[in-house]
Amino acid sequence: MRIEHVGSTAVPGLPAKPTIDVQVSVADLEDESRYVAQVEQAGVQLRSRDALHRFFRPFAGQPREVHVHVCQAGSEWEREHLLFRDYLRSYPAAKDAYAKVKWEAAAVWSDDRIAYTEAKTAVILDLLDAAQAWASTNS
Repeated sequence: MRIEHVGSTAVPGLPAKPTIDVQVSVADLEDESRYVAQVEQAGVQLRSRDALHRFFRPFAGQPREVHVHVCQAGSEWEREHLLFRDYLRSYPAAKDAYAKVKWEAAAVWSDDRIAYTEAKTAVILDLLDAAQAWASTNS
């Protein structure tokens, strides 16, 4: 139903790994027969699933240039990822605050992806709260 560029590479000037995050919104996340094969034709494979989304990445031995996240159209997952991206695009101070945390986390946790992600969580949640307030005043 919708395909969006999300993640750090979707925000000009934000430091990022050289991996594009693509968010695909579908009508029924549970009906994998309607989208998994089509997504995998793009050269990625389903690697994990949870109640909120499905995660695809390139097959083993291929460069990890893209990650595909499939979510339910109209879900909080879809909304929050687009909102976070749009907020960082609109507010340079927010983008800079997130960039600072990313650099600090990368310096400490360059060899531990999970710890790197956890180190950013508090700032992401704070920025998402600010983004929610921004969205409510602009709707």
